[in-house]
Amino acid sequence: MSDEPDKAGLREELLGMRSRLTRDDVEEAGTVLARRALELPEFADAGTVAAYVSIGSEPGTRALLDALRERGVRVLLPVLLADNDLDWAEYEGAERLARARLGLLEPQGARLGVQAVLEADAVLLPGLAVDGRGTRLGRGGGSYDRVLARLEAAGARPHLVVLLYDEEVVARVPREPHDHPVSAVVTPGGVRRFMA
Repeated sequence: MSDEPDKAGLREELLGMRSRLTRDDVEEAGTVLARRALELPEFADAGTVAAYVSIGSEPGTRALLDALRERGVRVLLPVLLADNDLDWAEYEGAERLARARLGLLEPQGARLGVQAVLEADAVLLPGLAVDGRGTRLGRGGGSYDRVLARLEAAGARPHLVVLLYDEEVVARVPREPHDHPVSAVVTPGGVRRFMA
C-alpha cells in the first residue's frame, strides 16, 4: 500500500476546509497574498504574467491582478474552451470581466490563442495544495496540465507560482509523470521556494 494520499480524498478535504471560510477570511487573505506576491522578484521583474481570477473561497487574486496592471505588467487571463483547454485575453480591469461557464470570471477582450501563455515571464497557477517537493494539486480538470505541457514543449521556462492558504502546504501530494513542480508557493504566512 502506498503512503501517498488519495488525490480525490485530498481534494475533498481541502475543498471542505475552504467551504468553511467566510468572505472576510478570503478578502483578508487576498490582501496579504497580494502584498507578499508583489514582493517576489518573479512578479517584480515580469513584463507579462499569466494569472486567473479567483472565485468563491479560492485564495484571492483580484488585488494582485490590479496591482500588477497598475505597475504596467501585461496580465493574461484564461478563457475556458469547450474542451477544457485555455485561450487567453488581456486583463483590462474588473469591469471588463464577465461571468462564464462553471461560475468563472473571464476577460471580455480579444482572444489571443492558446499559445499566448508562452509569452509569460511568470504563471500564477490555481491549486488546492502544494507539497515539499513543489508538487501542485489542482482541481482535476486538466486545463493547467495542458498549459504546463504546452510551456514545456515550447521550451518556455516561466516562474510557476501558486497562492494558497497556510494549511494547504501539505506533507505529500500524489505526483504523476505529467506533473510539473512549481517554483514558489505564497501563503499568508510567507513564501516557500522549490528547486527547479
